[in-house]
Amino acid sequence: MSNIDLARINTDLGRNAPALVDWALGLHQPAIVTTNFRPFEAVILHLVTQVKPDVPVVWMDNGYNTEATYRFVDEVTQRLKLNLHVYLPRRSRAHREAVEGATPALDDPRHQAFTEEVKLEPFTRALREMAPKVWFTALRATDTAVRAQMEPVSLNPDGLIKVAPLLHWSSKELHDYCKAHDLPNNFDYVDPTKGEDNRECGLHLSH
Repeated sequence: MSNIDLARINTDLGRNAPALVDWALGLHQPAIVTTNFRPFEAVILHLVTQVKPDVPVVWMDNGYNTEATYRFVDEVTQRLKLNLHVYLPRRSRAHREAVEGATPALDDPRHQAFTEEVKLEPFTRALREMAPKVWFTALRATDTAVRAQMEPVSLNPDGLIKVAPLLHWSSKELHDYCKAHDLPNNFDYVDPTKGEDNRECGLHLSH
């Protein structure tokens, strides 16, 4: 897939999410959508499954989600009939906390190992087992300084095509889309690997 003209695709389709989804799926390559079921995640899931209903949806359940998030997972999965694949850490939350205690603070040297265990390793395992060529993600430019520098379509060093159809969407656009399509939402969301809304967890730094 190295012959893709990324500059042209990003210029022509980068701000047209449905067209970008159509283009990416039109490559006829194995694709996945990753989700963490945070606010407005139903948008990316709806956009992609409207074109390819059986696309694998990958969720790295770190075990630290809120009760509302788990209920939201079930609701969206049922509503959109998601082909959901759940990847868990090698150890349960109960096991990890029994041995190492509560979640380490952001400035704790152990925090990176925590992030690796509950998010990065499960994701690496998902990529290895599912072997996608196209990866849909709901990241947005307003999330972090790193993401503000990204393009809607990029090519990872391993050849994986990362597609972020919602990169330039505002919260209002996401809200309006959910309302127009009667999609549920979830605002009671916490990511213990990030700790702060504008901090990267590492997923989009290492991949």
